[in-house]
Amino acid sequence: MIVPIKKITKREAEWLGTHYCKHSHTYLHHYDCYLQEKPVNAPYYERVGYFDLETTGFKADFAYIFSYAILDEDSGKILGRVLEPSEIRNGHFDKRLVAEMCRDLKGFHRIVVHYGGDRRFDCPFARTRSIKHGHSFPLYKDTYVSDTWLMSKNKLCLRSNRLATIAEFFGIPAKTHPLTPDVWQRASAGDKKSLDFIWAHNQEDVITTQAVYKLLEPYNRTAKTSI
Repeated sequence: MIVPIKKITKREAEWLGTHYCKHSHTYLHHYDCYLQEKPVNAPYYERVGYFDLETTGFKADFAYIFSYAILDEDSGKILGRVLEPSEIRNGHFDKRLVAEMCRDLKGFHRIVVHYGGDRRFDCPFARTRSIKHGHSFPLYKDTYVSDTWLMSKNKLCLRSNRLATIAEFFGIPAKTHPLTPDVWQRASAGDKKSLDFIWAHNQEDVITTQAVYKLLEPYNRTAKTSI
């Protein structure tokens, strides 16, 4: 891969030109090695996670989180989980899950969402539930955020900027677990099978978000926008 010279600063270019890969070449000459080795002391190394929520509704004062998923760019593993039926039936709802979500989010330098940035959904909803439960959601400048919905809106011309629409048009694999009102309602009552279905749906969304980000990121500036 060619060094994205238009996207890096002079300081970052100097670092690439004075640090060496396993082949004893500078990272400017072996940029693919930089991408593979991910040196942690690099001035612009970022651990990237693809983040998505599934919730019982759209407003966090009347709804709570069913599940969260974070796809780790480095390992390919998905962090997160869905609520246990007992957490719904005992009235604790998402309190423990939100604590785990905050812990996992803090392990990433950049979170990628779809319609999840400021004045949208996932991050504001997650932050609201975190404050409600007294958990430590990432603060201003703790974590950067990129939103593929905004990327699509700014750079493409589609009938809709929904994740499914983008995936369909560009031939990106998307949901095989589409949610229906019946699944949603049974999950809200603590039905284990429906909750597992939602968790599968959630994982599919972060995988699709990653593919859409990879498609659109070269056309966008990687901004240091705080979560």
